[in-house]
This record gives sequence, structure tokens and C-alpha cells, in this order.
Amino acid sequence: SLQPSVMAHPEASAPPHPLLDFRPTSRRKILLAFPRYTPSFGTFNHAYDIMSVKAFMPPQGILLIASLLPKEWEYRFIDENIQPIRDEDIAWADVVFTSGMHIQRARIDEITARAHAAGKVVALGGPSVSAAPEYYPQIDLLHSGEAGDGTIRLFEHLDRTIARPKEQLTFRTIERLPMTQFPSPAYQEINVMTYLLGSVQFSSGCPFTCEFCDIPALYGRNPRLKAPDQIIAELDRMADGGLMSCYFVDDNFVGNPNATKELLPKLIKWQEKRDYQMRLSCEATLNMVKYPDILSMMQEAGFVNCFMGIETPEPTALKAMKKVQNLRSPILDAVATMNSYGMEVASGIIMGLDTDTPETPQAIIDFAKESNIPIMTVNILYALPHTALFERLQKAGRILSPEQAAGRDSNIEFLQPYEDVVAGWRRVIENIYDPANLYSRYQYNIENTYCHQVKPKNPAAQATPQNLKRAFTIAKNLLWHAGIKGDYKKHFWKMAIEQGRRGNIELIFQVGMVGHHLISYGREVVADRLQASNYSPRDVEQAKAAAPERESIAA
Repeated sequence: SLQPSVMAHPEASAPPHPLLDFRPTSRRKILLAFPRYTPSFGTFNHAYDIMSVKAFMPPQGILLIASLLPKEWEYRFIDENIQPIRDEDIAWADVVFTSGMHIQRARIDEITARAHAAGKVVALGGPSVSAAPEYYPQIDLLHSGEAGDGTIRLFEHLDRTIARPKEQLTFRTIERLPMTQFPSPAYQEINVMTYLLGSVQFSSGCPFTCEFCDIPALYGRNPRLKAPDQIIAELDRMADGGLMSCYFVDDNFVGNPNATKELLPKLIKWQEKRDYQMRLSCEATLNMVKYPDILSMMQEAGFVNCFMGIETPEPTALKAMKKVQNLRSPILDAVATMNSYGMEVASGIIMGLDTDTPETPQAIIDFAKESNIPIMTVNILYALPHTALFERLQKAGRILSPEQAAGRDSNIEFLQPYEDVVAGWRRVIENIYDPANLYSRYQYNIENTYCHQVKPKNPAAQATPQNLKRAFTIAKNLLWHAGIKGDYKKHFWKMAIEQGRRGNIELIFQVGMVGHHLISYGREVVADRLQASNYSPRDVEQAKAAAPERESIAA
């Protein structure tokens, strides 16, 4: 059940956490270094040139740490996706803090090597090290888990010494800082206009126990929550900076339906006050269609996109992975319901499941056509440490060692030959991101989804000099990349001319920009220039040199 076992905000009455009152006796200089992402489906890097941005979303976690650092300590924040980390930045620092997800693992290692060469101690936090500390034997100080008592102990240690320890030290959070006491992330350290999307976190945790997912183990099954006023304040800061789209990075936006119902009316009032300046998106589960009141409020609050972990269209596979919540409503009906409330569905799809057959790639291709989901994240299965999937496969002797998995994008011994799984994955990507197929799915959403979205009452008021300048830049870049240079230009122009006649300029920008990324991504996949899993440590630079034939075909 999605029903929460506690009140919406059990933390609201909690006394102030000691982390917020920590006062050091020493002065320290902290370099907060966020690693560059390896290009992948989810980075949307092919959209940057069109939108004149440099990165996908601001890094919430390390910006929160910036706000939690003792006021007596100096810090510099550098997002490698925006600008490089200079040698003088490392030389300036007493301590280098870094963070990241599994896909940033190689870059975390490179930052650590540079810091160690300069004699600096390195502290690592974030989801990757919290899930798999064994990945990082070279790091000096590990921060495991969320902000809380482990953070205090890390600060206390650095207050005493900034020498590199003889052995790795781990600071694990047991008592977490209540989210109602989270300060606003240090948005003042970034230019929000250099990012494609803004980001905000309302909750942490998910009540479901999907076999392959590490979220419940990391963040718990009973979602922890910020207060609605905290969310409004963060949205204000991003909107005041000029951002027009924001992503709720919650593991499950409806993990606590009562809390979601409490937040949405305030979001609606905020959107009405700003005349729907901001487009919102989130992640959730398919069974949210059982809550029409929530869907109606999300529509009114300006939610235009929802990522859903559909994983597979095959019911037998959903039962095997314990994703039974996707079986409570027929998947195609659930997608159509979301569309009727103005929300485009994006989906996650997994290949390499034990239940897959040689017919699975075609089943996914057929599902894409029938569901008309434009954005589909398709990955081959990777067993994350400390998940039920990892434990099951390890007992069966099907988890490969790093040496055995070298050159592969998964650590699993599949029931089908690995080469067949990857070939099926490429076949799916090539088909669903074929320009004609992609634009056909977008045409469906133009006719059946976007028309149900709430529009500004006074759109002319949003035609500020800043917005007009940005629109001109996007139009120029889009016309070049999709309308002139792109070999799929006939599909773009058909859509653009039709929507231009209707005055849907923003829609032209949206479909053209995202479509350009998806088509470019699909061609990189066919050329073997990208990993088949977002968790893969394989060096794709080596693959580029090894696949000249595929690359010429993709071109």
C-alpha cells in the first residue's frame, strides 16, 4: 500500500539537530568538487548547444553540504560540468570534498588522485559511496548515508586534523538530520541559467522493494519529507534566477500520498501567483493513477512530465522483480490516464532480465509504439551492491568479478549470451529513436497530452528581455542543428510548421531540443560509443577506437 504509516511531517516538531549548532575551533578551507558526468542518456548533453547551457541539473547533495558547513569555514564550490577544477583551487584547499553517483566513479578517482598528489585529504559522500564503499579504497574519509550525526563526526575530525589518515576512516550516519531542518541548498553558488533544469527535493525514500533497486536500503521505505514552505522557497530562488523548468528528484513523488496532497495546493497557489512560469516534472510509480485527486492537482500545479519505472511490458517479469505495483492497472491504460492529465510519461526499461526471451526486444519496440512514450531510458541490467538482486545472483554464482566483467557493461552472467543481450539493446535503441518513429510518438503527445496542460493566463507578461533573448538563441541553435544540419530535418520541419501555425513556439523548442538529443544518443549507441548501463565502469573511449565500422553506419 502507498498509505503512509506516519503523519505527513513527523519531523516538524523535532528539536534542532546538533549538526546545525556545530562550532569548530579551527579554520578550514574546503573545496567542494562535483565530478563531471560521463555522457549518457540521462545527461541530455546533446541538448546543451541548443539551449546554450553547460549541464543538466544543479547537484543538490553537495550544495546542501555547502549550506551545512560551519560558518567559520571557507569554501569554494566547483561543478566540473560547468568549469574545470584548477590546480590552484586544490592548492588553496585544506580538504577536498567530493560526491557523486556510480556513473561518476571514474571521475571521482581522478579528482582524488589530483588531490592526493597535492597532499590534500579527500572526503567522499553521496549515493555511490553510501551504497558501495568498497568501490573507493583509495579515499581517505568516507561519509556514508545522509546528513546527520555522521556529518558531525566528519566535521569534528577535520576540526582536529587535516592530515591524511594512515587508514581509511568511515563516518556513517545513524541519526539523520530531519528534512524539515534542511537549509536551502547553496543556490547562491551557481548560475541557474547554466543548467538545463532546476532541481528540488521534497522527500527521501520509497515504500516499494523492487529487487534491483537500492533506494529502500539507502534511504528507507517510509519517506522523509520537507515542509511545503521549504519547497516554495527553493522554487522561488530558481524562478527568480530565470529558470523555467524544475525537476523533483524524489525517489517517488507519491511515496507518501497524504504529504503529496498537502504540498500540491501550495504549488498550485505558487504557480497561479507566477502565472505558470515554471514547468514541473517528477518521478513516480504507475499505480499513482489510482489517485485521480492527486493527478488533477498535479495537472493544476503545472506538472508536465513524469518519469516512471515501467521496467518491462511483460507481467511475468514484473512479478519476478517484485514490481507488482505496475500490475495494479494495465500499463497502457495507466500511460493514457497520465496523458489525459497533461503529463507526458518518460519510462525506464530494463533488458537482461531472467525472464527475457529472444522476443523481448520486439516486445519493447511494440510497447514503445503502442504507448507512444517519447522518452524511454533503456539499460541492460546491472546488479547494484546490497540489493536483493545482487544477493540472489551472488548465491547463484552469477555475479562477475571486476576482472570477469572487464569490457562488459554488466556484472551479471545473463541467462542469454551477453552479446545477444547487448545486440537486442542496440536494436531497441535504434528503432525507438529512429527519427520517424520518435516524431510519430511526439505527434501523439501533441494531440493527446500537451493540449491538457495548464497555460499561462497572460503569456505576453513572460516576454521579458531576458526570455526573448533566450528564445532567440534557442531558435537560432535549433534551426541550425535540427532544421538545417540534421538529416532528419523533414520530420522536424513538418512538426515545426504545423505548430508554428498554431502559435505553439515553446512546443517546437521542447520537441526539437529533446528529439535532437534522443536521435543523437541513439546513433551513439549504434556506434558503440556509450555504455549499455548507467552503472557500467567500462571506458567507452576505448570502444570508440574499436568500432569504426559501427560508427560509419551510425553516421
